[in-house]
Amino acid sequence: MSLGNNLFQVRKKSGLSQEAAAEKLGVSRQTISKWELDETLPDIKQSKRLSVLYGVTLDELIDFDIEVKEIEEIIEKTSEETQKKMDWTKLWAKKYPILETYPREVQTGQYTIKLQDMLTGLKREYGYSEEDAFLVLKDILAKLWQDNTN
Repeated sequence: MSLGNNLFQVRKKSGLSQEAAAEKLGVSRQTISKWELDETLPDIKQSKRLSVLYGVTLDELIDFDIEVKEIEEIIEKTSEETQKKMDWTKLWAKKYPILETYPREVQTGQYTIKLQDMLTGLKREYGYSEEDAFLVLKDILAKLWQDNTN
């Protein structure tokens, strides 16, 4: 996605018109339009002002993805009670069918023991709660996955 498209998406998400954004930034509506059409680029000072106006970081402004932002907001607004009611495996299995089929194929006992040992180690060595140990282990696995797929 281009910077111009990102600027357009984040402006729309913030509910501002080109005119309103231009007025708040002290530039013309045409300047906003040229940035959003990738005809010109805002300088670093203007970019910082845009990020403040739109309520995003500079990194988010550059890499803005409306779908990711919407998902993040939904997750943040979802209560713990509601999250606990959700069958996350079933939901993710729609995208990744292996999550539904592996329990019939894999004898998970040996993996469960090893994972439990890792969780116990995280709790003992770092004083993590059960939930924090799970989150750390999940994050380690996610980074391992990312490293192996890049």
